[in-house]
Amino acid sequence: MVHVGIGYDVHQLVAGRKLILGGVDIPHTKGLDGHSDADALMHAICDALLGALGEPDIGHFFPNTDPRWRGVPSKTFLEEASRQVLQRSGKIVNVDATVIAQAPKIYPHIAAMKKCIADALGLREAQVGIKATTNELMGFIGREEGIAAMAVASVNLPE
Repeated sequence: MVHVGIGYDVHQLVAGRKLILGGVDIPHTKGLDGHSDADALMHAICDALLGALGEPDIGHFFPNTDPRWRGVPSKTFLEEASRQVLQRSGKIVNVDATVIAQAPKIYPHIAAMKKCIADALGLREAQVGIKATTNELMGFIGREEGIAAMAVASVNLPE
């Protein structure tokens, strides 16, 4: 039976941090603020996978109050979400995500992001969809104060 989960994450843009999205270091004047590497795209995908399993969100598995997770690459979180699927004899069918950022331009980095995400989840790149859009200069994203990502994942689980 196919189960579907959704995920959403948002982080503030700040000076002095690298911008990591989908496991890719993207040249930009600011990076995302957070306890780990603050990869909003990977966090949203992780939450979507956990949601498909009926599990709590990423913060339950990797709380930002735990110093073990400070600065950790979010690939670690995706690998754990994939492990949770396998532990239930499941199989990830696909993931699809959208990054919402006014700047920088995301499109040139999508192929590399798909590869990083597919590798972390043990998927083919064709099973990973990534799109990008702006917020048309509106709100905190439009003012370049933060970046958001949303994702959906489908997981085939035994009945």
